[in-house]
Amino acid sequence: MRNILLAAVAVSAIAAPAFAQTNPEPRGYGSLGYTHLEGDNATTGAVTGRLGVNLNRYLALETEASVGVKDDDFTVAGVDGTTKHEWDAAGYVVGKVPVSDKLELFARGGYGHTELKQEFPGANTDVGGDSWNYGAGANYYLDGVNGLRADWTRRDYRDDAGEADAYSLSYIRRF
Repeated sequence: MRNILLAAVAVSAIAAPAFAQTNPEPRGYGSLGYTHLEGDNATTGAVTGRLGVNLNRYLALETEASVGVKDDDFTVAGVDGTTKHEWDAAGYVVGKVPVSDKLELFARGGYGHTELKQEFPGANTDVGGDSWNYGAGANYYLDGVNGLRADWTRRDYRDDAGEADAYSLSYIRRF
């Protein structure tokens, strides 16, 4: 009986590393970068941070939040106004296709909210909207953990409130 137990332990010790290689642990990642947002009524910019977890090699969940850093100035009938990007946040399901050890392509879809403020002499208006978001991009890893990310995301605002395209360039780090 003792020999059977020892043999089972030995086989388990040999098989465990092979099992670990075929089923890797979920791995997290984060990114920080700049997002250029072109909407129907304004063009703004924001600093964007993302956190994600890889469920497997091909599927991840991701959240993002942005804070506006570039406003859009406009003129109506000779009077100047400003559109400010206050903040936005969204959650996504991300599908990934590894092309090589350093390059992966992805597509993502999710739901988000954006808050803008229009300042016009005599009238300040908060403009916010929920949106269905979808897009695509690529991650290029310089080494095992550090890389660059470029992506495009379309924000399709609910209640026919328009659309916006977000173009992002970020530093990405796996952990």
